[in-house]
Amino acid sequence: MISRILTDWVEDVAQVTQPDRIVWCDGSEDEYHALIEQMLREGTLLRLNEQKYPNCYLHRSHPTDVARTEHLTFICTPKPEDAGPTNNWMSPEEARERVGSLFRGCMRGRTMYVVPYLMGPPGSPFSEVGVEVTDSPYVVANMRIMTRMGTIALEHLGNSDRFVRGLHSLGDLSPERRYICHFPEERMIWSIGSGYGGNALLGKKCHSLRIASVEARDEGWLAEHMLIIGVEDPEGRVTYLAGAFPSACGKTNLAMLVPPPALSRYKVWTVGDDIAWLRFGPDGRLWAVNPETGFFGVAPGTSMRTNPNAMIALSRNSIFTNVALTLDGTPWWEGMSDPPEYAYDWQGRPWTPTSGRPAAHPNARYTAPARQCPSISPHWEDPQGVPISAILFGGRRARVAPLVYEAFDWTHGVFVGASMASETTAAATGKVGVVRRDPMAMLPFCGYNMADYFRHWLRMGARSSKMPRIFHVNWFRTDASGRFLWPGFGENLRVLKWIIERVNGGGEAEETPIGYVPTPDALDLDGLALSKETLRELLRVDPHDWRREAEAIAEFFHQFGDRLPEELWHEHRRLVRRLG
Repeated sequence: MISRILTDWVEDVAQVTQPDRIVWCDGSEDEYHALIEQMLREGTLLRLNEQKYPNCYLHRSHPTDVARTEHLTFICTPKPEDAGPTNNWMSPEEARERVGSLFRGCMRGRTMYVVPYLMGPPGSPFSEVGVEVTDSPYVVANMRIMTRMGTIALEHLGNSDRFVRGLHSLGDLSPERRYICHFPEERMIWSIGSGYGGNALLGKKCHSLRIASVEARDEGWLAEHMLIIGVEDPEGRVTYLAGAFPSACGKTNLAMLVPPPALSRYKVWTVGDDIAWLRFGPDGRLWAVNPETGFFGVAPGTSMRTNPNAMIALSRNSIFTNVALTLDGTPWWEGMSDPPEYAYDWQGRPWTPTSGRPAAHPNARYTAPARQCPSISPHWEDPQGVPISAILFGGRRARVAPLVYEAFDWTHGVFVGASMASETTAAATGKVGVVRRDPMAMLPFCGYNMADYFRHWLRMGARSSKMPRIFHVNWFRTDASGRFLWPGFGENLRVLKWIIERVNGGGEAEETPIGYVPTPDALDLDGLALSKETLRELLRVDPHDWRREAEAIAEFFHQFGDRLPEELWHEHRRLVRRLG
């Protein structure tokens, strides 16, 4: 039996949007393949080489609709200070007038799909239902990969009125009429004018982070932009870590890491690559689940060398968006392999290596089922989640941050996360290569004032003596010529090994003004050709650079005014004193 509250809401939406017909999605295999065949007929999808990429398809989005549009993403609360200075704010009244009017009649001539979905494992106290209404079959197909969609969600919902309401329409795909609006107090999302994943798959960033972060604040848990992995040592002990990295900064590669030959007796298990919901367990520890069931990964740079597990996961039952197409009907992107002699680029135009433009869009994506990943953890769908021993913060910094350091304590760790910065990537529309503060990698995804978000983190730490240890990592430090000093990818396990040793009471470290840094002989570098000079540079903490960094952190903090927790200013003053 379907909730009457849900059916009433769907009827209200239909009266406004006026679709030709309404389809309630059940999430079945037959339904999925019927949608695929429909999109193949309409030209929305192209079938890829069935022998090499079985049940895989290519979608080309509109050239103006290729990434999250953060400047058109709004938090709609009664007071602007509740959204905070790092979010775009719009009053609910203005949103209903300005954006609501765009939905009137927007689905005429189209089918309205009702997509119930479950975020989190079935039967888990973490899990919650959302319902997305959309006129895009591409969105429906992707939501089936990314979430537990259809009947299973309706069964979880029952007669409850507790579900996130998501309304999405392609509209006319005009950037002038493109909005993504979040109403945290009503647990509602409106998105119009975009078919791109992050703007249109409402279960992903919109629900799982922007709306869920507000729920987490109110209910005493954390909704975070984090991977979850389990590192199994040669004795069979598994230590679970969560990690926050901005988009396209190596998060997916770390989530699916393959150990290097020197550490072949270790195993890295993938629990999730993008989103973590963390709650206290009965033992006082933080336990985490991955609410998703798929990977929405950045394709360029992904290869059998950088991420073989991802390549295997995406090789079947997957949807590719804005990649290039080779003459034999296979997907290709920069960094995957040697370029083909001839292909069609992400817009369908003829392309050769001498064309002078990328074949795949820099933010080209694959949507692949998580269950296909060879490293998927046997516990990835455990209802209680997995216990987190350490939290990693990281980003892309060419100069300032060392390879790894540990925070002095939880409060200092919150300061480290609140002040972290990264160089921007193509995942969000805007300039590339600019350093911007991205606290906990949540700047684009926090659904309320980030000063209050920092306070929530501090309060979480006060509730338990068993909080995870906090570390900062930076795989991207370069030398004067711009060459990466650290090999990265699978070799990052050497850093994780030291982190796990620290968690377990070992791991040699030197106290520095910014935290505990490994001593030169603390990292297991067996089999790695890394000079002592390079290692010294990787671990170096330059007081001059960090004094400038402290100034930049203060400038970032000042925008929050009196709302910023005093504890963070206290940590800032302590950092400045330690730097001398």
